[in-house]
Amino acid sequence: MPLSSSSKPPFADLPPAPKAAIKPFSDTRHGVTRTDDYAWLRADNWQQMFKDTSILDPEIRAHLEAENAYMDAAMADTAALQKQLFAEMKGRIKEDDSSVPMKDGPFAYGSAFVTGGEQPRYFRILRDGDPKDESLRVVLLDGDKEAADKDYFRLAGLDHSNDHKLGLWGYDDKGSEYYTLRIRDLESGQDLADVLDNTAGGGVWAPDGKSFFYTLQDENHRPSKVFHHILGTPQAQDRLVYEEQDPGFFMGVGGSLLDDFIYIDIHDHETSEYRLLSTRDLTAEPVLVAEREEGIEYSMTEGGDVFFILTNADDAKDFKIVEAPVTAPGREHWKDVVPHTPGRLILSHMAYARHLVWLERREGLPVIMIRDRVSGEEHAIDFAEEAYSLGLQGAAEYDTDTIRFSYSSMTTPSQLYDYNMATRERVLLKTQEVPSGHNAQDYITRRVFARSHDGVEVPVTLLYGKDTVLDGSAPCLLYGYGAYGVTIPAGFNTSCLSLVDRGFVYAIAHIRGGKDKGFSWYEDGKMEKKVNTFKDFIAAADHLVAEGFTAYDKIIAEGGSAGGMLMGAVANMAPEKFAGVIAAVPFVDVLNTMLDDTLPLTPPEWPEWGNPIESEEEYRWIAAYSPYDNVGKKRYPPILALSGLTDPRVTYWEPTKWIAKLREKAPDAGPYLLKTNMAAGHGGKSGRFQRLEEVAFEYAFAVKMAGKM
Repeated sequence: MPLSSSSKPPFADLPPAPKAAIKPFSDTRHGVTRTDDYAWLRADNWQQMFKDTSILDPEIRAHLEAENAYMDAAMADTAALQKQLFAEMKGRIKEDDSSVPMKDGPFAYGSAFVTGGEQPRYFRILRDGDPKDESLRVVLLDGDKEAADKDYFRLAGLDHSNDHKLGLWGYDDKGSEYYTLRIRDLESGQDLADVLDNTAGGGVWAPDGKSFFYTLQDENHRPSKVFHHILGTPQAQDRLVYEEQDPGFFMGVGGSLLDDFIYIDIHDHETSEYRLLSTRDLTAEPVLVAEREEGIEYSMTEGGDVFFILTNADDAKDFKIVEAPVTAPGREHWKDVVPHTPGRLILSHMAYARHLVWLERREGLPVIMIRDRVSGEEHAIDFAEEAYSLGLQGAAEYDTDTIRFSYSSMTTPSQLYDYNMATRERVLLKTQEVPSGHNAQDYITRRVFARSHDGVEVPVTLLYGKDTVLDGSAPCLLYGYGAYGVTIPAGFNTSCLSLVDRGFVYAIAHIRGGKDKGFSWYEDGKMEKKVNTFKDFIAAADHLVAEGFTAYDKIIAEGGSAGGMLMGAVANMAPEKFAGVIAAVPFVDVLNTMLDDTLPLTPPEWPEWGNPIESEEEYRWIAAYSPYDNVGKKRYPPILALSGLTDPRVTYWEPTKWIAKLREKAPDAGPYLLKTNMAAGHGGKSGRFQRLEEVAFEYAFAVKMAGKM
């Protein structure tokens, strides 16, 4: 365990840690009986509690508050450091920052923050107005005003109607991700009487601006129904357009740029299905495009008289783009447009009047591709750095040659460009400002490769100061996620500079379970191969030590959500290789959660982790690595776990039970700290600076463990 500069152990003189009551609960599945001593921490009324936290069982509340008090005591000596870190991070953010408005019809729409503000303001200007002239902006929705006097407030955006008269906006004021929808008159700034509760947030306007479509969350927090709401009518009278009967599927509703269709997107993590509703008849039943088939995914965008469809059908593991007539979009009419090329993973696509655009990944790096729809000529937008991140925003209009994208790297602040697909001219619209100053030449970014247990080369992106001595003496924050095919971008991160400026090496391990090296990279880190994710992360730590970037007693591991499961697993597998572990909203009680089909995400998650209810084999896969089930008498490093009381994705009781069991099974190691945000959910605090306070807290733990206070 690393020592602070005073050589005093970083967690000396702690008060006694809270001890959760042991109340054994036994469960037998597939002939295996497990006893869970802390199952009682799961509130039986969790569905209602997410909407009203005052009904939480007093015994559970008392335990969470005791954990928070213990955490406060353990981290008390970092109070000044947290303030310093927060001030540094805030100093790198332009307080009165503004987006570059996106043109749509007679206006251009954007968002901005005011100095000291936590929430965005949505505004518009005339289409050709000067976006830098703030006097031309008309504020449509002031997030700070709406959030006043609320402990938690998260906006779901503002979507204007086609005639630009009304705006549909949503908010969650509990952190439970039950959104309320309102309709704003964009001329007067007043909201209509319509109030829609328990939605998934957002919706899609009908072309006439008199109604919209939205998804409703059911009692188990799943978006299972699509409704059509006509302005001025009660929510109870909304027409049910489609109901998904399978609890294993997510559902969303969207629209086409040409406003010809409403898309109902039904999917889990490996199978998808679309239903289309023509806006020419809003009372019609949605039409099935291609019936769901296990393992086949597809997504759609309209291109005039054809649909362009991104799919992995016909063994196109890394995906291809096909087209089909708008009048006959079924799979039997699909014709290859961008064929499948192994190793070239197509991530997303967009269609415009004269061009087809897609974002692909080659050798771990993103590439934007453009095809002229008439000539068929293709070209890529080129970039020079060794590791970088791209964001493809596209355009709000169909008949355009100009799209928008963003570019950044670990050393290069974000740059926003407009790109003319016909002339290939790119125009720099904005460069991210760092008010406190940033010199890219002071930092070095690299991509190295760690050899995993089976010989696979795992990419690791590094950022460190140019003067950092690489002799094993530098502390390292090693970040990982590795699930759902999510790729962690090598983009600019102002917060991590506070660690790098203190001599840290900041590292991102691009482990299996993401899609960093193609779809097979994802497949090799899920279901029965999930252990590869954990072994890849440990291999990254081993490589960084072997190459002199750091040492085992200086590595602080960090991950959140599914990445928090990663943290729990590597702590069980190789506790001696980490000086500390930060697990944010960690998915650590995997087996119990996958056995509980009443939880919001459990049925849709079975294709990712396995279904231990139906399959003994899959039960045993999960049981073999589930962090909570594999806690043992080991020399664990100090662990900081963070959770949100109203989190519907990783429920508060998962990290709470985990910490309790760590204390029981390995009382002489740790310590184990739990911070539960009693007024937030999965994403933590909702304000932009409030979120920085949480990052500062996490980084203070890392600095403390690295002996850099």
